[in-house]
Amino acid sequence: MKHALIIEDQPVIALTIQDELHDCGYASADIAVSEAEAIRRAEERCPDLITVDERLDDGSGIAAIRHICRNKAIPVIFITAAPDHIKAAVPDAVILGKPFSHRDLSSAILKAVKGARLFR
Repeated sequence: MKHALIIEDQPVIALTIQDELHDCGYASADIAVSEAEAIRRAEERCPDLITVDERLDDGSGIAAIRHICRNKAIPVIFITAAPDHIKAAVPDAVILGKPFSHRDLSSAILKAVKGARLFR
């Protein structure tokens, strides 16, 4: 069973991502609304995929990913309304702009899985 971690502080968006991931074969997903919660949830159960928004009310999505993926390559998709900031900080990141379609997410998952790497 594939498991995802959704790092998103907007509940409606997080639930939309969760539904879309379920349709893409992810049987379960944890939702984290802050950097600290994301790190804790990833330590409790290592995800097979992470979706993350950079701008969180409490912390940074990029900082969370750098901590979670520092020793293990996990596929990551940045889902954000501010793609330029992500491109500058993580040039080879898989980025999906908000709003997104099911097809866009499916394509991003394939790309992220192929390019899973450590983040430092």
